[in-house]
Parts: sequence; structure tokens; C-alpha cells
Amino acid sequence: MSKGSGSVFLSGRLQSARSVALAVLIQSVESGEGVDLLLDRALDHSSLDKRDRALMMELTYGVLRRQGTIDWRLTPVLDKPMRRLPVMVQMLLRMATYQLLFLDRIPPSAAVNESVRLAKAATKTLGRDWSGFVNAVLRSLIREPVPPWPSVDDDPTAALAVRYSVPEWLSRRWIDRLGIRAAEASCEQAGTIPPVTIRVNRLRTTRDEFLGRLIEAGVNAISTIVSPWGIVLKDCGAIRSLPGFEEGMFYVEDEGAQMIPLVLDPRPGEAVLDACAAPGGKATHLAEIMSDNGLIYAVDRHKARVDLLKANCRRLGINSVMPVVGDARRQCEWSVTEDDRGDARLPATFDRILVDAPCSGLGVLRRHPESKWRKQDSSFERHQLLQLEILRSAAVSLRPGGTLVYSTCSTEPDENEIVIEKFLSTHGGFRRESAAPWLPAIARDHFLTPGGAYSTEGNLYSMDVFFAARLRKRLA
Repeated sequence: MSKGSGSVFLSGRLQSARSVALAVLIQSVESGEGVDLLLDRALDHSSLDKRDRALMMELTYGVLRRQGTIDWRLTPVLDKPMRRLPVMVQMLLRMATYQLLFLDRIPPSAAVNESVRLAKAATKTLGRDWSGFVNAVLRSLIREPVPPWPSVDDDPTAALAVRYSVPEWLSRRWIDRLGIRAAEASCEQAGTIPPVTIRVNRLRTTRDEFLGRLIEAGVNAISTIVSPWGIVLKDCGAIRSLPGFEEGMFYVEDEGAQMIPLVLDPRPGEAVLDACAAPGGKATHLAEIMSDNGLIYAVDRHKARVDLLKANCRRLGINSVMPVVGDARRQCEWSVTEDDRGDARLPATFDRILVDAPCSGLGVLRRHPESKWRKQDSSFERHQLLQLEILRSAAVSLRPGGTLVYSTCSTEPDENEIVIEKFLSTHGGFRRESAAPWLPAIARDHFLTPGGAYSTEGNLYSMDVFFAARLRKRLA
């Protein structure tokens, strides 16, 4: 855990499930890093037992998933706006409120007393003692009657934002695009706890064989319905401790994402470009489909993320992926990473290209609840410009007759259909193809847009939201 105002709660006698959760919540604001990375780092430096680790995870993710609702409940008992409080006090109040409102197994007295104790411990860091303030706010919250939910009839934007804990700009956007009923379903889905889903590495085993191994080890596991390679895990504990992890038997990946490499349909021996590849989920899946025969140039701007991709390839036993450090928009600056086939040359053109573009990530909010509170409605125009830049660069590198798949984990047309329409309007050498022939039957029946793209928006299979459109470059 990097130094900051949260570090006081990761030392010595103060280390508890609540103190570590508080430290991670503070760091999620101060550092801007993903909460999953912060949790891994905190757990590596903590001495919590299994029960306390579970509580720490519950508190961290629970606060971030419910932050909008929590702030709505706290507002009437605060004498100043939440944003004017120190971040540490904000998160301490939110964490205590989450326990009071959503965790029946924790006595209210314990939630309040532990929060007051943590506030007292932070006196030196905060420059004053906030424990009395925290105690007064929480006691008032307990005493005050529960207010009625905002009315959908009177103010649907606020009603969905408060009930499902999403920013108002997002509930308004979804209401405008989808209507109230569908928008409510999307808001609800964004706050659910996602399943842990893995993709079996078919270079090492089959799904049936690995499923049997998991069940024999006492892991509660079932096959996915849509993906022919997926397994859903329930109460599985730490991923690294699962059977087969070190042997590279599987990769953690949402069921919806597992369909995207199918739409590209790579063949053994081909040269494939994964233009935005790290941490390697789709690149390694492409390699499996190709029987690890061919070359997949996996590009990412950041060396640290390329190193993560390389580690995933090593664990999965994949040799056909060539990690490349570079910006997908500027291929002239690409370089094969040191220690990876340093004499290899990048091809002039590729047979197939996957552009899994950077996007808002609104389709995976339930996995990254902290991102709800970092995003803004104004970001879509910026994302779209970047997505089009990457697509245009990729178009030049695709051989005539080759296939390009553009994908995102966004729910929004601004980053999906509108990007494809704008690209095709200026690239007459490309035509659109339906994704249907390359999808399993159940996906063809439920996840095709009118334009033939793959989209899991509104799905009933507990999948994240993904979009993929297939394009073909005309023969010269």
C-alpha cells in the first residue's frame, strides 16, 4: 500500500478488517487505482484471517456499490456537505452506514463504536479529533426514521440513482435511451455482485475434465450456459488457491467476453493483431482457438501491463503471443519487448485484427464499482475520438480480404454503433458482416443487434455487457 492518509490503518495493532477496508477506500480516491489492485496489495501486507478478509472485502465493495444510497441517507444528518469533509471521514461514515443499513449480522453498537475508535486513531493524521462528529452523525442516523425512496413518478432520474446507487448523469442517460423500465434493469444490474467465471484453457484440458477436478476438490462449480468453455464458481475463495491455477488450466474471464474471439474466427498459422491486448484475456483465447499455431501480436502502451500479459501467457503455456509495447495508433513506434524474440519483425499487414478498444467500461461497472464515481457524461466524446483513431490505424494494417473485429465493454451507442457508422462512412473499402455464423446458437438467438453485432446488453445470464462488430476489408 502506498503512503497516504490511509496508511495509518495498516500498521500494527490498528490492523483489522475495518481498518484495512478503510485504508483501501481512502486509497481508491487518493490514488485513482482500481480497487481490485488495492485489495490485492493490502491483503499481501495484512495478517487478517479468512473471516476478517471476507469482512474486509464485503465492506470495501459494499461501500462502493452502495455509495449513492449511503450518501442519500447521510445527507439529512450532516451539518455540512459530504464533499467538504476529509476523505478519511467521508469513507469512515460510509463504511459505518453500510454496516448499519445492509449488514444485519453486525450489531449497530459495534458498527458505531469501531468507527469512533478508528476516527480517534486518525486524530494526528487529520489534524483534529473527528471521533465526536462521527459518533454524533451515526447516532442521529440510527435515531432518524427511514425516509421514503424518491418517487419514480416525480423524479425518475433521482429515484433510480438513489435506489440503485448510480450517478444521476448515468440514470438520466439510460432513461433517455432505454426508457424507465429498461433503465431500471440496467441500474440494478450495475450494482449486483458478479459471479466468478473462468475460461478453461483447452490447450491443457477440457471443460468436462476440469469441472470434474473442481468438484472433486470440493469447489462449487457449474458449466456456463452460453460459452462452451466457461465455468461459474461459487464461494471459491482465492483464485490462486484453486486446483489447476499454477498449471495454467484456466483464465478468469466473464462469460460474455469469451464470445468475442469467436467473432474474429482466427485460423492456425495466421498473423493476428490484438491492438489493445493487456492483460491478455482475449489474446490468450485467440491463441487457444489457433491451437497456439501462428503469431498474435499483442500490443499495449504500458510496459507494466505488457509484463502482466507475458506472465499470463507463461502460466497458460502459450507461445504464439508476441508482446509488443506501443500505442495502437502509431505502429511505427512499436517495439517487441526485450527477451521476447528480439530479432522478430512485425508484418506489414495482418490477416485478422482485434480492436478491443479503451472505453467507458459501463458494461463492467459491477466488477469495478469505484469507477461509477470517477466517470463523467462528458467523457464519451473523448473516448470516441480515441476509438476511431485506433480503428483507422488498424484499417491500414489489415490485408485485403482480412477481418477486423471492434469490441468494447460499453453499454453506450456512442462507443459502439456510432463508432462503427462513423468509421464505415469514411472507409468505403470495408463492409460489415453479421457475427451470427461464428456464435453459439444461444448467442445467435439472444445477442445479435439489428446490425448484426454481438451485444449482451439486457442479458438474463448474469453476464457483463460486451459489444463486438465484425468488419471485412474488400479485396483490391
